[in-house]
Amino acid sequence: MKVSCIGGGAWGTTLAQVLSDNHHEVLIRDINPIFVDKINNEHTHPFFDITIPENIKATLSLEDAVAFSDIILLSVPTKVTRLVLKEVNSYLKKPALFINVSKGIEPETSYCVSQIVKDEIEEKNFKGYVNLSGPSHAEELILRKLTALVAASDKEEDAKFVQNLFSNARYLRVYTSSDVIGVETSGAIKNAIAIVSGVAFGMGLGENARAFLISRGVREIVLIVSALGGKTETAYGLSGVGDLIVTASSMNSRNFQCGLKIGQGMSVNEALASMTQTVEGIKTIEAAYQIGLKHNLELPIISAAYQVIKNESTAKDALSNLLSRSLKEEVIIVS
Repeated sequence: MKVSCIGGGAWGTTLAQVLSDNHHEVLIRDINPIFVDKINNEHTHPFFDITIPENIKATLSLEDAVAFSDIILLSVPTKVTRLVLKEVNSYLKKPALFINVSKGIEPETSYCVSQIVKDEIEEKNFKGYVNLSGPSHAEELILRKLTALVAASDKEEDAKFVQNLFSNARYLRVYTSSDVIGVETSGAIKNAIAIVSGVAFGMGLGENARAFLISRGVREIVLIVSALGGKTETAYGLSGVGDLIVTASSMNSRNFQCGLKIGQGMSVNEALASMTQTVEGIKTIEAAYQIGLKHNLELPIISAAYQVIKNESTAKDALSNLLSRSLKEEVIIVS
């Protein structure tokens, strides 16, 4: 089977290797000629010093990539997804199945990628949509270390198709879900909490503090998932708590690293400029804050993070304000 992968970064190329291991053909499209050369001529991963299968090919041409297959794997930052999809739509000659693996929310609209796809892909060009998410560092999956993901779609057959497309009996197990919004939203908002966790670590607050912020952050993830129409229980699964575990406590997490640098005194712009991979969490904090306002949600951690990234408060003052809130009972949201 052929798969067109739009985006040849750390995650896109890693998933291309999974597909190759499963005996599928992959053509990666990336805008970076250095990445394309590494994949085609050196047969190495663009970000990791690791050899990848020679049958994985790359191109600079989006038109060629779209023509290669009617299965389109979207692995681009959420901030450019709409622009990429506009162009993809112009090249499509037949309906395509879209598989999204990015984890973000569009700040201007509070849309998940599934909603952006519906906006930009004409009905005649749309076969279906699946979101593939879960606790997964590319640094580990590229080494074929055990990983589990969830494929979410409002069409059961599409979710099962992607489940079978990516599952590998040696190292990758894929579950299915019908809660697209829940999986997308929890996968995105956990990046915001990972930024906060990194800030706390950078400030030297200790693991007690991070445990506090992460566990209370779960509550805010649940509130947002529910407000946007997702299922509460989804936030406690692989795409929510599962992904939060690896993202909010690991140096392999770009969001955690970015937050750490902010906590150590860098400005947001300086921290972002120092990163070699896309950090979705900063934009997600903005989106989550706006969702909170729109739906009248109590999101103290997200609100504190928003003040910091907008330079309305220092991290130290934001933490002080967070701790000075009135004392209350711990309420666990279960439904």
